[in-house]
Amino acid sequence: MEFRRINGLPPYVFAIINQLRDQARHAGDDVIDMGFGNPDIPSPDIAVEKLCEAAHNPRNHRYSASRGIPKLRLAVANLYLRRFGVDIDPDTEVVTTIGAKEGLSHLMWTLVGPGDTALVPTPSYPIHIYAPLFAGADVQQVRLGPDQDFFANLMDSWESTWPRPRVIVFSFPHNPTTETVDLAWMQRLVDFARERDVVLVHDFAYSDTAFDGYQPPSILQVPGAKDVAVELYTLTKSFSMAGWRVAFMVGNREIVAALTKLKSYLDYGTFQPIQIAAIVTMNEAPDYPKFVNEIYQSRRDALCEGLARIGWEIEKPKATMFVWAPIPEPYREMGSLEFSKLLVTEANVATSPGVGFGRGGEGFVRFALIENEQRIAQGVRNLRKALVKL
Repeated sequence: MEFRRINGLPPYVFAIINQLRDQARHAGDDVIDMGFGNPDIPSPDIAVEKLCEAAHNPRNHRYSASRGIPKLRLAVANLYLRRFGVDIDPDTEVVTTIGAKEGLSHLMWTLVGPGDTALVPTPSYPIHIYAPLFAGADVQQVRLGPDQDFFANLMDSWESTWPRPRVIVFSFPHNPTTETVDLAWMQRLVDFARERDVVLVHDFAYSDTAFDGYQPPSILQVPGAKDVAVELYTLTKSFSMAGWRVAFMVGNREIVAALTKLKSYLDYGTFQPIQIAAIVTMNEAPDYPKFVNEIYQSRRDALCEGLARIGWEIEKPKATMFVWAPIPEPYREMGSLEFSKLLVTEANVATSPGVGFGRGGEGFVRFALIENEQRIAQGVRNLRKALVKL
């Protein structure tokens, strides 16, 4: 049978590592899983309690609003005012999405189609690359990483692409590279986009997941950003509510209206008790991200310091729940997929191969900070024994 849109998808390389992990566990091995970035920190108690309470009310069992109930949109507007000093109109500049992936994917349907081009970083979280492709657009991948000037690369790609790209998709703090930017960098990008009439789509998944005093900027803090930009904010990492699927697109009201219209044909929104629980969480547990960050920072330190002791030096990331690790020189020729396979089969440590994030990810593996410090220490001991060339 022939299918549309999925035939061009490459093999999902992460599935290869997952299969090896599962085989090892089936054989009785204790695998330290730092592959899939699936948060293990519990959601706030207040969210769970409010969810249970609201679920017992049969009025909440009916269809909800695809754009999100009014108090939920007001709650995220208030969060933006508290956290970033940005005024958001909850009626015209916010739409609730069923997670950031859903929001980004359907947003691309409204912004690009056949004949259009989107600029997307490489490496990148896979949906950033594939959402424009699913909409029928071309994707120009722009190099990003520790040794790259991403802004200059964007400019070069813009100038060398015809017809001119219509959308730039980006995300800082960045998954998988953990790269960060400051507000001045955002200002340069907004100025560029306003001059050239290009739409900016910023996935702000790690808006609150930052360490050592670093504060990730919202692009909407830049004057004039609402003329050209929208931003995706999610409760997934900040409030450790991954499975709840609560996110928002905020910013330019025309783009918000377009996604709202499309979604009105596609869904009836998130289950209303989840929306009610999200309202209470944002309003009454605003400091929960600090609790989450302390855990991730402790894990980051345990992993980076442990790897340094065995000869694998990695700079500590300033943000995200990941460590982006260059493959050690004695193993570099293997490539990221074969190296990740080595780690899971010989060291019982699962990671994500960099090539799974696009061609720019080759030469790296990504560790997700989803194991506690004791498990991370065990993983480092396993790596010391397996990586005999270090």
